[in-house]
Amino acid sequence: MMEQLNQTLFLLINATPASPEWAIKLAIFIAKDLINIVPLLIAILWLWGQRRQITAQREMVIKTAMAIVISVSLSWIVGHIFPHDRPFVDGFGYNFLHHAADDSYPSDHGTVIFTFALAFLFWHRMWSGAVLFALACAIAWSRVYLGVHWPMDMLGGLLVGFCSCMLSQMIWNLTGVQIYKRLHQIHRFCFAPLIRRGWVRD
Repeated sequence: MMEQLNQTLFLLINATPASPEWAIKLAIFIAKDLINIVPLLIAILWLWGQRRQITAQREMVIKTAMAIVISVSLSWIVGHIFPHDRPFVDGFGYNFLHHAADDSYPSDHGTVIFTFALAFLFWHRMWSGAVLFALACAIAWSRVYLGVHWPMDMLGGLLVGFCSCMLSQMIWNLTGVQIYKRLHQIHRFCFAPLIRRGWVRD
């Protein structure tokens, strides 16, 4: 029954040869390039910010990075325990984005972007988390629309992201102070010239 629902939802979302060319091009941009917001925001929050907020920002960056590492690891494990072919491998629907014929569940893109959005919801601000969650949903839609993922692949990524944020918070509660001190020392060493010039926050 779950597989039938998965296929029904896929057919409702998946593009067809009759779909507008602009919609397919937009979906390709969203599917391939929007994920770059993850390293961009991580770098911005780590390197710059108001002095009274920089520590909180960096703590959030560390927890977010840990959550992403955990989520990618869990995604790999789940994918090997519950292998599932991509729609185009099964000859189902239409495909508009070149992709390797590897396992689809859970989606790596979905896992990373949903983990990132949930991290902002939990550890940053509600509005920023909501914006990123909307972007995550757009990426999830685009990859189903283009035929490289099933809807349940994206739901799997969301669930893995949620669990990973919880595990990251548990690790932070146990060793967060030590992790922050060590990474701050590495930051000072690597960025010392830029810190002295005031280009990067200490």
